[in-house]
Amino acid sequence: MKDLFGKAILDYQTKDASEDLITETSISEADEMPVSYLFRTYNEMPKLEQKALQLAKGNVLDVGCGAGSHSLALQNERNLEVTAIDISENAVKACHHRGLKNVFVMHLLDLNPSTKFDTILLLMNGTGIFGTLKETDNYLQKLKSLLNKNGQILIDSSDLIYMYDQDEEGAYSIPADGYYGELTFTVHYKGETEDTFPWLYLDYNTLQNAAIANGLNCELVLEGDHFDYLAKLSL
Repeated sequence: MKDLFGKAILDYQTKDASEDLITETSISEADEMPVSYLFRTYNEMPKLEQKALQLAKGNVLDVGCGAGSHSLALQNERNLEVTAIDISENAVKACHHRGLKNVFVMHLLDLNPSTKFDTILLLMNGTGIFGTLKETDNYLQKLKSLLNKNGQILIDSSDLIYMYDQDEEGAYSIPADGYYGELTFTVHYKGETEDTFPWLYLDYNTLQNAAIANGLNCELVLEGDHFDYLAKLSL
């Protein structure tokens, strides 16, 4: 794994001339993403992310923390105890540089279940790390095992139905051989290309059904401006 996302984050943090990240998916053309966006302050965040941070309480786990902006807001502005994890070694280095106290290179599925949290955050399309619809149960069971009794999982995603064409009767032309939110994602940075990896967008009803099937309550907290939403899962 070339860790181009993490390399871009670390370059930006250490003032090594960073370039825009170029991202593309199996259903969309290449698109530029300024690395500075990953370093946004609370006031610069979308309302779904702001709402999630407002709802965060107790001992917090930030899954896929990236540049650490969510964790830093909770650590520095809310004085919450935050543990942040990411599979990117470079991103974790950048988080250390930014003053994040408890941040580790770790995959969610490798986290010790004896550690429990009051709030687990999965933001910036938090369902993405599930990869495929088939793997969703596996991840939800892991998240469930990490929750304290009155804990909550705050997760956001988008319904990608709008990306597909509609016929005259309003029916969408979605793939017949799988769930339409299952994409493959490719990252380009400074002339290098990351290996393509699976990335999952879940519509709210599908997430709710999966949560219930895995013994979790699911509540729609807030809807965004463009098919996106924030959900809360709890025991």
